[in-house]
Amino acid sequence: MPAVDWRAFGERVLDFLFTPRCVGCQREGSYLCGPCLDGARPLDVAYNPDTAMAGALPAEPGALEGVVSCFVMEGTAREAVHHLKYRGLRAIAQVMGTLMAERARRSGVVADTVVPAPLHRKRLRERGYNQAELLARHVANGLDLPADAEAAQRVSHGTPQARSSGVDDRWAAVQGAFEAARRLDGRRVLLVDDVYTTGATLETCGRALKDAGAVSVWGLTFAREL
Repeated sequence: MPAVDWRAFGERVLDFLFTPRCVGCQREGSYLCGPCLDGARPLDVAYNPDTAMAGALPAEPGALEGVVSCFVMEGTAREAVHHLKYRGLRAIAQVMGTLMAERARRSGVVADTVVPAPLHRKRLRERGYNQAELLARHVANGLDLPADAEAAQRVSHGTPQARSSGVDDRWAAVQGAFEAARRLDGRRVLLVDDVYTTGATLETCGRALKDAGAVSVWGLTFAREL
């Protein structure tokens, strides 16, 4: 008898009890309706660290093969991220994660395993969940890949990225912050987060995964700040 995914079951129960409403327009039926998604600005070009604008990456980039994102961080995409991350709307992760899996498939990214960007245990206690882990679970389902929520861990607790005042602060907050929990020799990793802003989290976490033996690390986010 197959194992029951109780978290997914709980999300379906919530959808049954509380009619989903689009976070963009409040229309009933879905957390992200078709018209609002059609109005979101897509990102069809993968971000390449080697051609990044000055100041967007540290002096020695290269942990990531690249980053693919679904949308520009504005309008409906921003509402989706904020509802997931700050307003406790966990059920929207299924819609977002499915879109992210489709984006990764279109991009041709090859991976063996999906890893969420980790939260420090203190931040996890405060929020109650890791939004990247929720997204990674649905991305993995969409790509028929295993999700490994324990592959990476955050070992230092700095200022939340959203409160950092600039690029330098964001990079300073994550230096030495991530470690791999186990060897990943030969693995091709798809590293998932909700938003790409400066690349600090993905690049630093990706470096930890590469140091643990991963042969490639691609980043995948729902939205990206431009």
